[in-house]
Amino acid sequence: MQIPATIESYQFGTEEVQAFVPAYDWIQEQYQRSKAAGENPEFPYWAKVWPAAKALCAMIAAVPTLVKDKQVLELAAGLGLPSLLAARFANKVTVSDYIPAAVDMMQRSAEYNQLNNIQCFSLDWNNIDPKLKTDVLLLSDINYDPNHFDLLYNVLKRFIEDGASIILSTPQRLAGKLFMLELLPWCRQQQEFSIDDNGEAVAISVWIFKL
Repeated sequence: MQIPATIESYQFGTEEVQAFVPAYDWIQEQYQRSKAAGENPEFPYWAKVWPAAKALCAMIAAVPTLVKDKQVLELAAGLGLPSLLAARFANKVTVSDYIPAAVDMMQRSAEYNQLNNIQCFSLDWNNIDPKLKTDVLLLSDINYDPNHFDLLYNVLKRFIEDGASIILSTPQRLAGKLFMLELLPWCRQQQEFSIDDNGEAVAISVWIFKL
């Protein structure tokens, strides 16, 4: 069954991005049903456009040369909003998540926007093909669980050493501070954004890392 969703529009400078966003009430209802049935479902964080994704889009819209004519990969993309914007400038975009429903939603958005240079597929950063290469790696709001920091650091290190530029967007949370400090030797730029999230201003940092 196809997840109920609506098209939402987001403005970043002169660029407007349209994406399918699931009906959150429906998503939450399915989550509660799974819990009531004795299952242990993961909360559907993927089903919302988070402030960090908006900040990443704002960065791309402000400096499109970051992705222009390049191969772009987004990991743990959720609804993939930054990839939908990057596809307007990039040569090729690969947008991924490990949750099949998220990948399906990205695909619907890519088709709606008639983006022929974007590929949506399932990918778990625990099992990334070492042959997978990219010019630019996009990540938003991924450094929230300290249990994953060592693995995530190694993923980023691998892509940086392969010559990729990494654009990482993150809320300014204490839990992720030590993780960001480890990446500082590769930091080439940092920019702060104030993103409106349902009337609340959220501070987001966007970092660019590369050799």
